[in-house]
Amino acid sequence: MINNELLAKLKNTILITGGAGFIGSNLCKAFLEDGLNVVCFDNFLTGKRENINSFLSHENFKLVEGDIRDVSAVETVMKGVDFVSHQAALGSVPRSIENPQTTSEINTQGFLNVLTAAKNEGVKRFVYASSSSVYGDSILSPKVESEIGKPLSPYAVSKLTNELYGQLFFKLYGIQTVGLRYFNVFGVNQDPNGVYAAAIPKFINKFMSGEAPTIYGDGNQTRDFTHITNVIEANKLAISCEKKEAFGEIFNVACGASYPLNNVVALIKKALMDNDVAIGDIYPQHTEERQGDVRDSLANTSKIERVLGYQIQTEFENGIQSYVKSLLTKKSYS
Repeated sequence: MINNELLAKLKNTILITGGAGFIGSNLCKAFLEDGLNVVCFDNFLTGKRENINSFLSHENFKLVEGDIRDVSAVETVMKGVDFVSHQAALGSVPRSIENPQTTSEINTQGFLNVLTAAKNEGVKRFVYASSSSVYGDSILSPKVESEIGKPLSPYAVSKLTNELYGQLFFKLYGIQTVGLRYFNVFGVNQDPNGVYAAAIPKFINKFMSGEAPTIYGDGNQTRDFTHITNVIEANKLAISCEKKEAFGEIFNVACGASYPLNNVVALIKKALMDNDVAIGDIYPQHTEERQGDVRDSLANTSKIERVLGYQIQTEFENGIQSYVKSLLTKKSYS
């Protein structure tokens, strides 16, 4: 269970890097609700101010604009921080293939800047976002944390490097690091626009606009899609866990169920029609597979369940229904 009593008693300050992004903004909200002081650090390269506007007047919320590539800025914002939730990164496998240098500067050197500053300031706990992309060309299914393949993209390399640094810093310096390997997260505040948008929000946005979504490949590739509530749960558990066996470790964060993209599209169409959205005869278009994409992804979640006490908060199909409703509500008031 989440140790909310510990968090409330200590009344600690948590730094959330990338706090204006999709996952980061959801974590800002969750930790504010738990009574923590939240410092959001973001350069708004991919984060959005609208994601955090509702927190700006909160007495326990502080926004600091800055870049994790700026060592001085990172060292300054780290002062007085007890916990770090490192979510800042330049996402997207295709973007990393097009621009590996910037991906490395942000995801690798930026990560090291934040981790080093946290170590130097004596931060109690450093929880960071990794990715299922580190499994690369591994054909093992479901994916187990200790068995990975060769990375297929610069993005995967950057996330694997993060994990190695996280493990090493725990062994060398004793900083309590916990890595969370996210599997295809979706939910509120996720950007549906742009060439690098994630599959689910992009599919929904296309259907709602009366356009055909694009599937790269035959659509039979599978993903273990994970609703944002499950990621929030994993982060809370990682921050509050007191088990020594959790530190310096990596944990899959997923639902432990995979769906072909073709099935995902069908579920999205059903959810939209259940909410009286007329789809018509719109069907996805298929194009070439994307370089660097993993073919199939399914997580083994037994480790995070055993060590952190993780329980799925929202199953995939319920998550789709919930997400569609939230988007339709937002649209009706926009």
